[in-house]
Amino acid sequence: MTDVSIILPVYNGEKWIEDCLRAIRDQDFSGRLEISIFNDGSTDATLTKLREWKEHLKQKSVSLVVGGHSSNPRGVGYAKNQAVHQSSGTYLCFQDIDDVMSSDRVSKQYQAAKSELNSIYTSHGPTLIMPTWFCHRSVFNKIGGFNEGGKGVPEDLIFFLQHLELGGGLGRVDADLIMYRYHPGATTFSIHEDTIWKIRIEYIQKQVLQKWQTFTIWNAGKQGRKFYRSLTPANQKKVMAFCDVDPKKINSAVYTYQESKEKIKPTVPIVHYQSATPPFILCMKLDMTGGEFEKNLASLNLREGVDFFHFN
Repeated sequence: MTDVSIILPVYNGEKWIEDCLRAIRDQDFSGRLEISIFNDGSTDATLTKLREWKEHLKQKSVSLVVGGHSSNPRGVGYAKNQAVHQSSGTYLCFQDIDDVMSSDRVSKQYQAAKSELNSIYTSHGPTLIMPTWFCHRSVFNKIGGFNEGGKGVPEDLIFFLQHLELGGGLGRVDADLIMYRYHPGATTFSIHEDTIWKIRIEYIQKQVLQKWQTFTIWNAGKQGRKFYRSLTPANQKKVMAFCDVDPKKINSAVYTYQESKEKIKPTVPIVHYQSATPPFILCMKLDMTGGEFEKNLASLNLREGVDFFHFN
């Protein structure tokens, strides 16, 4: 069995193959490395390029497994599942064909993942983008694979939330291990923001809010109010207050939910964060206030996962 399988779903990846596979070939990893690519109905020269690279990789003792030659694309979730099923690695290193890993990515994440088999390890950064994930195969098996709903389905977010529901952990390697490309053809742009929002709202209500009797929403602005409006009526009634630092918002005293279907429109007080009562849902983006928000949060000596959760 291979130590690590690089899982690469590919659809029309011709122009990215050279950079992607060269970086994998040049890894400083001393273990047995495999690349498992599933071609999801590409119509460009993807297969030709992959055949050319098979010998280049073999010279560095990196095996290449390529599956999928149908002309009918099934979507990223399906392609990832097939790439995993045809692979043999004890550990799975996920990546997209248009991204480029640093030479020490596999070695660093492999060492980190060996210490905790039930965690997904990501690279350093403010987000948990799927192409930075590295985990033991048992994590994938426990969840049962990715959602295969096709275009517009955030299969990575669904997978990650299922992982958390099943008691899985998250680890971070404090290093920049991948170059993530944003471009018009990236799959991420096929997923509507509202779809992601609804999935995250459903998860936080199920896993967090149903266990709380009351809570405070940190941010009386646009995001905080959108969060409130997205809640079920039962969870809206649990909101004791919005909190903020903006004097204009605080001086307005209350937020009235005018779009409510109730005859008497719900109102929620707006208070200064120092006067607010935990637990909190933080509807704030990090690193957006020059460190002020983070400093204010730290001043309250709260415990993440107990006294507050981020929803940013």
